[in-house]
Amino acid sequence: MSKTVFPPAIKSRPVYSVLEPRPGRLHLVVADGEGAGALSDLMAKVADPAGVLAAMHIMYTPGPNGTDESAALRALGAMQFFRAPTIATLLPRLAQVLTNAHMGTQFYLAGTEGLMGQAERDIMATGVPYRDIQKEHRGSTVRRVQCVHCKGITENVAMDPFVCSHCGLHLFVRDHYSRRMAAFQGVNIDAEDPGQVPAPVVRFQ
Repeated sequence: MSKTVFPPAIKSRPVYSVLEPRPGRLHLVVADGEGAGALSDLMAKVADPAGVLAAMHIMYTPGPNGTDESAALRALGAMQFFRAPTIATLLPRLAQVLTNAHMGTQFYLAGTEGLMGQAERDIMATGVPYRDIQKEHRGSTVRRVQCVHCKGITENVAMDPFVCSHCGLHLFVRDHYSRRMAAFQGVNIDAEDPGQVPAPVVRFQ
């Protein structure tokens, strides 16, 4: 089970577990923020840490809350370590690595749902089934939300309802999740009664 406990939700809502060692030719790690701790816990379970690190490529970016554990990850001594300032600048590196990945590559994603969802989407685009991609949630629970009306995506949503950063509609954040968009869905909350918008509350931190 994931170390982050989420309330029961609909079937499309992602479910996370704990990273476990698997044999592989390449160990590709994509993490942000507190996801660094999941990698440290993973390495503590590895029988041959030196051998795994010699075949490990770590890609990391700080979390949305500012947590930056890049120094600790760099100190692990992986074959390759790459720190990106944001998720948006990390993804092109991931795309480049995926073009050279071979059978036997193991995928480990750790950190926030925004990071894991986008990395999973790009990995799946190469033909890897989502069931073969390990994911462990750590850190912030802010959401990446797509407005179903204008299709714009707002990053790091903490409030519910919130104002779409693209079209300005007041959106209710649903648990419905799209792997294709790597985002939760936001629906206009006052479509039938314009202006009747509940006070926003912090649902995701």
